[in-house]
Amino acid sequence: MNTARSYPTSPPPCDKELVLKVIPMPSDCNPYGHIFGGWVMAQVDLAGSVLPSRYVEGRIATVAVKEFVFKEPVRVGDLLSFYSAIDRIGHTSITVSVEVYAERIHSKGKYVKVTQATLTYVSVDEKGQPKAIEQPLT
Repeated sequence: MNTARSYPTSPPPCDKELVLKVIPMPSDCNPYGHIFGGWVMAQVDLAGSVLPSRYVEGRIATVAVKEFVFKEPVRVGDLLSFYSAIDRIGHTSITVSVEVYAERIHSKGKYVKVTQATLTYVSVDEKGQPKAIEQPLT
């Protein structure tokens, strides 16, 4: 009898940019055989920083995590795709949303949304102090 759980599949988002792909390894597992949530959080932080870093063309620091939802477990061998979009640009901060999709090792081409998060980064100068973000002219 096959006891493997079947997860609903969904296409990756078309309104976000693919910013990172990674494959979790056995060393990233908890004792139950799933990937540690903290490992996924670290990858989301990296993925979330891509667009703000590009936008400010400089240093940023993570200042807040507004939301972090683990929807499905991540397994060794899953190919994780991290999609991000800028939600808001403030005076010194940028808020982004990140969605993570797993392509299961035995289900090529089928994606499962495993995590979503909203993070805020602040632009900082060489001394680590908040720095104003140049706003585009409209």
